[in-house]
Amino acid sequence: MFSIAYHSIYNHPVPENHRFPMEKYQLLPKQLLLEGIVTEDCFFKPQQASLQDIYLAHNPDYVNRYTHLQLTDKERRKTGFVHCQQLIDRELTLVQGTIDGALNAFTQKVAFNIAGGTHHAFSGHGEGFCMLNDQAVAAAYLLKHNKASKILIVDLDVHQGNGTAEIFKNNPQVFTFSMHGKSNYPFKKEQSNIDIDLEDETTDDVYLTILENHLEKIIVKEQPDFIFYQAGVDILATDKLGKLNCTINGCKQRDEHVFSLAKKYNIPVQCSMGGGYSPNLSTILQAHVNTFKVAKDLFY
Repeated sequence: MFSIAYHSIYNHPVPENHRFPMEKYQLLPKQLLLEGIVTEDCFFKPQQASLQDIYLAHNPDYVNRYTHLQLTDKERRKTGFVHCQQLIDRELTLVQGTIDGALNAFTQKVAFNIAGGTHHAFSGHGEGFCMLNDQAVAAAYLLKHNKASKILIVDLDVHQGNGTAEIFKNNPQVFTFSMHGKSNYPFKKEQSNIDIDLEDETTDDVYLTILENHLEKIIVKEQPDFIFYQAGVDILATDKLGKLNCTINGCKQRDEHVFSLAKKYNIPVQCSMGGGYSPNLSTILQAHVNTFKVAKDLFY
């Protein structure tokens, strides 16, 4: 069975009516167990990532100021969170969860992080609920330790993976692919290796056709030996921060396509959950649970 990074610190306290649905991090593991998709022994509790590993993707000055609570008010506001030691500990823990998951994926084919997908964290600043970029750090870690030589980052969150694109813009060993809302945040886009801007109200059929027309071609051409998958569920029509018109089933089919290609080409994959802001938490949970269901059915 696949490995899943989870720590209780993921469920960080936020002010009432905050836009970020922190509760999902506590509820998702319980739902996966309740539905019998996973067992308790699938979960592992990550420690905190070392700063030396964080430096692989982030500017040391930014990291040091962040971890010592020395960011400016403007820098803190851009992240959308009140900064405190517990938040720092959370970020370091979720990054290690993705590093450990990536290493586990080599033997278990697929690994998950209940949190993560923090793709708006740039090398030198955070924004959009992201302070440290978990998949970018893990990708850099695999390269440094010669665990992989070519990495594909598949970012299917409704928002462009702008931080990830910036971090790897000059690194030919990492290929960044982002499909996202054209008129959505971030309003100033970065340049991924391939960006696909989706029009408002894009439906399942259009979304899936575009994905199918691109992803396999990228894999065949780039020959990655590892895939990081950012599986945000904010492509749903119900999402408060998304502008697409995809259904729960369309989101599930998206996951099936990504995992099926990873299986077809025998490429290990680490999956972080990414965003999801539908008003009903049950909708977010259902979409995330489907991602695990698909992986279980395909790989196990």
